[in-house]
Amino acid sequence: MNRDQKRAPTRIALVGTRGIPARYGGFETFAEELSTRLAERGYQVFVYCRERTSSDVYRGVHLRYLPTIRHKYFDTVAHTAVSTLHLLAHRVDAVLYCNAANAIFTWAPRLLGMPVALNVDGLERNRKKWNRLARAWYQMSEYLATVCPNVIVSDAERIEDYYRQRYGRDSVFIPYGAPLGRVETTGVLRQLGLEPGRYFLFVSRMEPENNGLLVRECFERLDTGMKLALVGDAPYAEEYIAKVRDTRDPRVVAPGAIYGQGYHELQSHCFAYVQATEVGGTHPALIEAMGRGALTLYLRTPENDEVAGGAAIPFTHETLEDALRGVLEMPEAERDQWRARAMERVRERYSWDAVTTSYEKLLTGLIGQ
Repeated sequence: MNRDQKRAPTRIALVGTRGIPARYGGFETFAEELSTRLAERGYQVFVYCRERTSSDVYRGVHLRYLPTIRHKYFDTVAHTAVSTLHLLAHRVDAVLYCNAANAIFTWAPRLLGMPVALNVDGLERNRKKWNRLARAWYQMSEYLATVCPNVIVSDAERIEDYYRQRYGRDSVFIPYGAPLGRVETTGVLRQLGLEPGRYFLFVSRMEPENNGLLVRECFERLDTGMKLALVGDAPYAEEYIAKVRDTRDPRVVAPGAIYGQGYHELQSHCFAYVQATEVGGTHPALIEAMGRGALTLYLRTPENDEVAGGAAIPFTHETLEDALRGVLEMPEAERDQWRARAMERVRERYSWDAVTTSYEKLLTGLIGQ
């Protein structure tokens, strides 16, 4: 090759999420933050998507739209299966799969010489929404994750320990990331009838193990003029969502899912943020709220303890109401101390640029093997 010719950029594919721009959950936010940063660093990045947007390129990332089966139990694996077939015909230099449920597909690109990393997320088989067959699939997928891809990625030390102890397999620990600092705009607050510093915030997929109903019921027993914003939605969970929103309390606002700038505004200006998830690995909303400097309360689990690192206030199912009442009664100076500690925790550990560098080193290292 002529020395003056430019070397073709390294090609990286992300498979197994709903796609970008992020409009659903943690894996989609992860895919957007990572892929766009890799593109800025000169990589040619492809993200496989289920929902078509107005463009085939988003912030320098190439979007590949493929069909799926719109069903609670088949959506993820059906789209990943189709994406894998497409990937085999349109080869790249390295592949990052997301979700342990997709482990069964990772052997195929590897067979054709494409190195594969798999981010396994948390212990998904523990989610209440899955039936016995789905839980068995996740159980099998955990094992397949240890043999099919080149490398496992865990975003929580608790998950890293789990795979080592249960399957004797090491994984590469790369945490989730979050932006730092508050945004000043408040447009979405005006739309929802919220005042800065005068509302509790809960953000999550509205599924049973995320405890939106528990948060609402505990809040309704408080004697306060504060409001509660229950933000989130979920496919295939209509019955539970209806229960969460079934209230006559005028202080409760349940607008559904909010993304982008509105989401950032809500986290930046809440009185306190409540993380009540009990299943999974690292929960992005928890880190993001802390990064915005929110006074943060969280349901005590090993994974949430790991993220909080002493910079947020833990509670249990039984003590949530007391925890909510406690922060209302807390002196403002003490609340400010918690907010500062939360932001510092994210600054030290959860920078998106540092996360991107870790994935860059991992994927390029796999290519060189």
